[in-house]
Amino acid sequence: MDLTIPLTRDAVLLRIFIGEDDKADHQPLYEAIVLKAREMHLAGATVLRGPMGFGHSSRLHTTKLLRLSQDLPLVIEIVDSEDKIGHFVAAIEPIMGSALVTTEKVKVIRYGESGPSDTT
Repeated sequence: MDLTIPLTRDAVLLRIFIGEDDKADHQPLYEAIVLKAREMHLAGATVLRGPMGFGHSSRLHTTKLLRLSQDLPLVIEIVDSEDKIGHFVAAIEPIMGSALVTTEKVKVIRYGESGPSDTT
């Protein structure tokens, strides 16, 4: 039984930029965010791991040479309605540290196996 609600064509892409070592209590922050998104029935969440990056501290994080994994950059992407994304951001605010959080309007072309999200 599929409990997902189809996305409308107009949606919002939420991106959360964090470090792999960031924590929410004793749990990895990326895990806490994805689990909260699932709990709040968002359409889905993806965690992307970057091989290199830097943030507000300008400290370089990379997989090169002897530093096999030094707090590598992660990007969490979530697409859903503007309303649901807004409620989600408010819900995760207490566990966020020095993350960069962005949103942008997107058009959903396809969501799930049912085909295009909208016929117009």
